[in-house]
Amino acid sequence: MVTYVFDGSLEGLLTAIFEFYEQKPDTIQLVWQKLHQPAMLEETVIIVNDEAKAKRVWKGLQQKLSPEWLKQFYTAYLSEQPQTFQDLFHFACYIFDNPKGSEKNFGNPHVIAVSKMVKKVGRERHRMKAFIRFQKTADGMYYAPVEPDFNVLPLIVYFFKNRYADQQWIIYDVKRKYGLYYNLHTVTEITYEFVSAIDTNKVNLPQELTDSGEELASLLWKDYFNSTNIPARKNMKLHIQHVPKRYWKYLNEKDGKN
Repeated sequence: MVTYVFDGSLEGLLTAIFEFYEQKPDTIQLVWQKLHQPAMLEETVIIVNDEAKAKRVWKGLQQKLSPEWLKQFYTAYLSEQPQTFQDLFHFACYIFDNPKGSEKNFGNPHVIAVSKMVKKVGRERHRMKAFIRFQKTADGMYYAPVEPDFNVLPLIVYFFKNRYADQQWIIYDVKRKYGLYYNLHTVTEITYEFVSAIDTNKVNLPQELTDSGEELASLLWKDYFNSTNIPARKNMKLHIQHVPKRYWKYLNEKDGKN
């Protein structure tokens, strides 16, 4: 077995697939570089990202897969799960080695594995759309820290751009240390330096950075949330299934309840 070590990027994954077909080893194990632990007698190949090779593989997938399945391939990649990277590698090889339409064979373990991960990432995407809470800063910017299980920010760009088209906002992934910034025209990807004035480890902005009306807006939202609750219909088990506790710290209506 040959171990392919790549950097975790989509370009790296696609380059690894290209190298597999060029080198033709018997079997390979795809390992994310940050998780790689060298072993004695291990045959290792360090995958060097190559844009041209990656584009050739992606073009090949475009010829074999529908646009919907290409989207699913990318969605599963955003899970950042080591096993999913391996599944995507073998899924791509299975698609290339079989007739067009093979992705419909749910008897294949890699097809089913990718499909299951797509559903998990999709649920996380839906939760981010529902649970993100913005705080208005003193300079009129709306800021929301998030910490999703999967890297779903690329999947929620257009939803928030369309829904909040009339206000500038930042959605910052504190776990992955990057975010999205909308300037009323376009959405751009930002790094930690863009929000370095903010302590991203804290959910709530300090009072000196928030708009004067933010506290009142938060209080009104909490009052609305509490007034719409019906104690007789309270079902905490069901509630936690829909709103897992790991998200509560980002919901101002849950302030003091976690």
